[in-house]
Amino acid sequence: MMDIRLALAGNPNSGKTTLFNSLTGARQHVGNYPGVTVERKDGVHTLNGYRFAITDLPGTYSLTAYSDEEVVARDFLVDERPELVVNIVDASNLERNLYLTLQFLEMGLPVCIALNMMDVAESRGIRIDTEKLSQRLGVPVTPVIARTGKGKAELMAAAGAMAGKGQGRSPLYISYGEDIDRALPAMTKRIEEKSFMTENYPARWIAIKYMEKDQQILSKGRMADPELSAELERQVQAVADHLKTTLDSDPEAVMADHRYGAIQGLIREGILTREDRENRIYFSDRIDRVVTHRLLGPMIMLVILWGVYQFTFTYSEVPVGWLEGLFAGLADFVDARMADGLLKSLLISGIIGGVGGVLGFVPLILFMFFAIAVLEDTGYLARVAFMLDRVFSFFGLHGSSVMPFIISGGIAGGCAVPGVMAARTLKSPKERLATLLTVPFMNCGAKLPVMALLIGAFFAHHRSQMMLLITLIAWVGALFAAKLLRSTVIRGESSPFVMELPPYRLPTLKGLLIHTWERAWQYIKKAGTVILAISIVLWAMMTFPGLPGEEIERFEEQKAAVMAGSVEDAAAAIGAIEARQAQAALKHSIAGKIGTSLESITRWAGFDWRINIALVGGFAAKEVVVSTLGTAYSMGEIGPEESGSLSETLKAAPGWSPLVAFSLILFTMFYAPCFVTTVCISREAGSWKWGLFAVVFNTTIALLLAIAVFQIGSALGIGIRGNG
Repeated sequence: MMDIRLALAGNPNSGKTTLFNSLTGARQHVGNYPGVTVERKDGVHTLNGYRFAITDLPGTYSLTAYSDEEVVARDFLVDERPELVVNIVDASNLERNLYLTLQFLEMGLPVCIALNMMDVAESRGIRIDTEKLSQRLGVPVTPVIARTGKGKAELMAAAGAMAGKGQGRSPLYISYGEDIDRALPAMTKRIEEKSFMTENYPARWIAIKYMEKDQQILSKGRMADPELSAELERQVQAVADHLKTTLDSDPEAVMADHRYGAIQGLIREGILTREDRENRIYFSDRIDRVVTHRLLGPMIMLVILWGVYQFTFTYSEVPVGWLEGLFAGLADFVDARMADGLLKSLLISGIIGGVGGVLGFVPLILFMFFAIAVLEDTGYLARVAFMLDRVFSFFGLHGSSVMPFIISGGIAGGCAVPGVMAARTLKSPKERLATLLTVPFMNCGAKLPVMALLIGAFFAHHRSQMMLLITLIAWVGALFAAKLLRSTVIRGESSPFVMELPPYRLPTLKGLLIHTWERAWQYIKKAGTVILAISIVLWAMMTFPGLPGEEIERFEEQKAAVMAGSVEDAAAAIGAIEARQAQAALKHSIAGKIGTSLESITRWAGFDWRINIALVGGFAAKEVVVSTLGTAYSMGEIGPEESGSLSETLKAAPGWSPLVAFSLILFTMFYAPCFVTTVCISREAGSWKWGLFAVVFNTTIALLLAIAVFQIGSALGIGIRGNG
């Protein structure tokens, strides 16, 4: 079997990842490129004796090194040297997508074009002569529909045939006008004479990048040969000065114009024709007239969000119950077969009570991620970003900040880490920093178990409405925090926002399942690694140093007195004494002392020392709040033989009420980002001071908000007893 390294490349929203998932299925893995936080996806596809090792490159509009995505894509093509680049081109936006294609061809890369979304193009009255396009560009062109898999086999057969020939290709030559065309040959000649970086790049392409003032190439050139690099830069500056005088433009703009001119030349040769549909409104545009309407759009968005939560809670209730019963049964099984001691306590309270409490919510996470994948794959999330742009601008953020918010859990279930990394697309440093500091306010997947636990325990009859309310509070809180930051420590003007709305698409079940599983697996892995480790550490902190000898003797004397007396129900009395002993031991532990020391502040928000222990653990990872509550309450008031679900335990526990639960939900939503997110904020902002600022700023807001809600609610008598 012949091995072929293949790179999938294309514009964002061109269907590149959909094709990648269709080709590789479950045979893929996700990581990061070295030195950056840009995601890398690799997978395998086999066909007709070929084994394709496929890398899904980051979506990019150009190969000019402005963003990390563009640098990563270009470096992969240069350093990894794949046998073939499959360029996914959106047939419904041919002109724009061919700009990247021309850049691939200018690099002299072996390219095969996958002309995707042919069904969308045809619905818009667009007809493309693929044979003529192939002839003009000199590369294979295969029509495909990635979401259905149509044309996939033909594409890979063409890719295998092209890669099998093992033939290189000459770089594409594009005329850039008299001034630049006169300078490029002289620069190319000098580059060839000196073998200046030609081991990696074609000589003319290096000259083009110098003309475009590509910072990565300039930096490499200055290190490779400072003298020649300075000479080339002087030639470029002379051309730039002349273009400024004659055309009031610069080389990069002129070259972009000529590339688009070359594309228009191709189009006018009959490659693309459009039916006369001047009055026709495309299918996506028809939908957008309703779903992005100023009045109807936000109402529809709220209904859709409510539907997501209704779907999630309705269909996850039974499997969540099954898992809770499974872990409760497992605790009973261990309790019945092991002698009392530290190992038994670790297994029941530390591992089963901790990790089991988090894993019990896996069905809910799966349903939530599935619903979000539907919204994402259909293209609706882009409409949400479009509608919220005006709102974000008022609060000092950029329209591009919407997607980091959504990725972080704007509809619940995301993750703040990729949300923080997504903020790097913002060009304004001040808007980027404000976004970095506020995306952790969203309800990420780590917070979902906390929300689900407390809502299920205290607001069981209004779960969907509560999740919708919590989502709105997260957005409002984040926006007001951004406004505060942009008015004080991060002042500056807002920059304009332009966004592309991809056409609506019918998602495939396979794609939805892959996206759902990718996210859910990250959650499960975290529960089995990070959460397990933290749960064991917190169990130790809640176990040691144990009660002093005299305290143990006092409890033993009480038990002996019960046994010696004529108490009607001695077993119940002894059980009560043991529960008090367990609670005293927990309170005397390291974690208990920390939680107790914080009570002087947190009692104003309704939190006791056990809640404080859970919240301290939540600084490491928010899921730990649930696992620590499970551990604390299994080691405190009840014994394993009396164990039920954690939600039932909290409902029956003294000091808990719907008001306390809601106060805790608000605090969990807004307090310090988890440790990994804090590290990412520091790295993206370029200083640890911003990561520490996020911890202090967010926790202060969370505490003030929780205190205000609890105190006002207590004064009004709201949510003191009972549950919804």
